[in-house]
Amino acid sequence: MTGYGRVVAQKNDYVITLEIRSVNHRYLECSVRLPRGYGYLDGKIKGRLQEQIARGKIEVSLMLRQAKGNAQTIQVNHEMIANYIRAMTQENQRLAQELDGGVSRSGYLRQDLGLSMLLQLPDAFQITPIEEDADAIWEMLRPVLDETMEQLLHMRLVEGERLREDIAARLTALKQMTQRAEYLASQSKQLYYDKLYAKLKELLHDCSIDETRLLTEAAIVAEKIAVDEEIVRMYSHIAQFRMLLELDEPVGKKMDFLVQEMNREVNTTGSKTHSLELTRLVADMKSEIEKIREQIQNIE
Repeated sequence: MTGYGRVVAQKNDYVITLEIRSVNHRYLECSVRLPRGYGYLDGKIKGRLQEQIARGKIEVSLMLRQAKGNAQTIQVNHEMIANYIRAMTQENQRLAQELDGGVSRSGYLRQDLGLSMLLQLPDAFQITPIEEDADAIWEMLRPVLDETMEQLLHMRLVEGERLREDIAARLTALKQMTQRAEYLASQSKQLYYDKLYAKLKELLHDCSIDETRLLTEAAIVAEKIAVDEEIVRMYSHIAQFRMLLELDEPVGKKMDFLVQEMNREVNTTGSKTHSLELTRLVADMKSEIEKIREQIQNIE
């Protein structure tokens, strides 16, 4: 089920930006994108999501920065800079000795080392992140996560209500089709008897027809094409489906199972029937069940 939530909040010295997106997925799949150094929050965030969400592909994006910019300390690496300058001075004097015959005792090239030059030296500065309290960070983030999830769940709830109405309407249509199938199935027995009687009369001409044998043959065929059990189970599945629509708990997997059972009953009905009208009706019922199956992929 789709949903979106976004919250920007300032807690203590931190500015927190949190986004959560969800799209349809058969199972629960969570991915969390975190700033460097905050990997320990991954499991805590996923655990919090799993408490509220059972199905869907969830994407979480967290941006976390300190408002006052004191997340790290910078220190000058004095020994490193001194070693750089010492090495450069020695190299400059060596060049003077080799290229200028030692005339320029201070060096061959003009020494113009300045701050801009020092800034470009590797490892001239040492940056040390300030150690943070992981538990305190989580306690600060948790209410922001809950607020973002509340926005997400509200969107999913609104969509879920629309899905419930759509599925309920399709179940009503499916029940009407089942009633029609029940009627056509009952008529097909008498139609088969009449066709068999007419065929035998045509073949036997004026000869008498053994009504007992005819009824026996008709009963055997009627037993093979009977779909009474399938119709009863179909009514039961529709009733159970309506009950699931009213529950305030994850029911998506149960609905998946019922849709499979509905398909099985309708397929069996189609394989047994010799009625063209009933065959067409079975095709319509399968189409309606498929639409329900597509919709419940969005339901927890």
